[in-house]
Amino acid sequence: MNRRSRGSSSSSGSVGGASDSYRRRSDVPRNRSNDNNKGGDSADVSFIVGTCSSMCPERERVTRERLRDLSVFERLHGNPTESSSDLAVKKFCRTLSAADVQASDVRPLPVLEETLRYLLSLMDSREHPFEVVHDFIFDRTRSIRQDLSIQNLANERVIHLYEEIVKFHVISRQRLQSCSGASISSMHHLNMEQLAKTLTTLYNIYDVNRKPDYIYENEAEFRSLYVLLHLNTSSGVMGEPLSLWFRKLTSNLIKSKEMCFVRKLLRSYRNGNYRSFLRTTASEATYLQYCISEPHIREMRSFAVECINNVCYKLQPYPLLRLSQNLMMKEMDVESLCHECGLEIRTDSDGSIVLPTKQTNFCSPKEGFKNYDLIGIEVERLLCEDT
Repeated sequence: MNRRSRGSSSSSGSVGGASDSYRRRSDVPRNRSNDNNKGGDSADVSFIVGTCSSMCPERERVTRERLRDLSVFERLHGNPTESSSDLAVKKFCRTLSAADVQASDVRPLPVLEETLRYLLSLMDSREHPFEVVHDFIFDRTRSIRQDLSIQNLANERVIHLYEEIVKFHVISRQRLQSCSGASISSMHHLNMEQLAKTLTTLYNIYDVNRKPDYIYENEAEFRSLYVLLHLNTSSGVMGEPLSLWFRKLTSNLIKSKEMCFVRKLLRSYRNGNYRSFLRTTASEATYLQYCISEPHIREMRSFAVECINNVCYKLQPYPLLRLSQNLMMKEMDVESLCHECGLEIRTDSDGSIVLPTKQTNFCSPKEGFKNYDLIGIEVERLLCEDT
């Protein structure tokens, strides 16, 4: 991820008084999500200092070996009853009480960092379908967040962990669109739910002991993701209204280029200005912003086709070439999109492909329809910036 300093202080020094590797988040509200300590007293466990030196506590690994409860990524030589400290990763525990927590079962920050690096290295695995990879990383990153919460840690290293977990959810959101199967919809919903929760926790940590006018290195970009998730108020993503959310931001954050970008996108979206929306995304979006924006890109293109079909004069077919330019799509992709919208495409007397307007059988494409490239956006450049 591109690390650009946006703060008024040096990034190498103490940031917001949180440079200590094991600073406790005593001033951060506990029980921010349902991931930790359900049924238990969080005050009893919030100051535990973990001593587990491996990715998975030994007693958990032994138990799961006996119960044959090993992921395909944890099996030693493919054996469902045998694993190792290099393969096993601690599972997320939905119900966790104070009596269950021992220091030997909790991983300290350096081990959590090593664990996350290992998990993210599996993202590009070709040995298994992405939904299998996602399912494993999804559960184990929840366990990382649980260990962080139990130890009540908040510093720049913890911020980096949460940012990387957010990045995992954002990229997974995009990749799951191309997966098929009965469980994909549920998987996508859970991924979105955890993305929202992780962002909320990350924002809380940003705000711990912040120095006046300071912006963390990647804070503006990760704050902007909240806006992109809530462009459509009917999307079902939980969170407070944007009008209230914006009021909590500092003036420096509001003025950042990332926030200016999403505010411009928000105006274009609400005004139905699809040309501005698409061009702004292509020219200014970061890789993570582009991944989050993809469903809205599809939505705005569908809206554009509907407008052109309804508004244009019925005796004047609309050239597909012009439509492809307005929607920043390949002409063959525009033809496919029109078919998804229930519209017919014809060839006129000059041999040009056109969209006859005023067709009465327009329908919005169903959820999960095909993604089309956004011409003008340099995805390779965005990937390079993100590494």
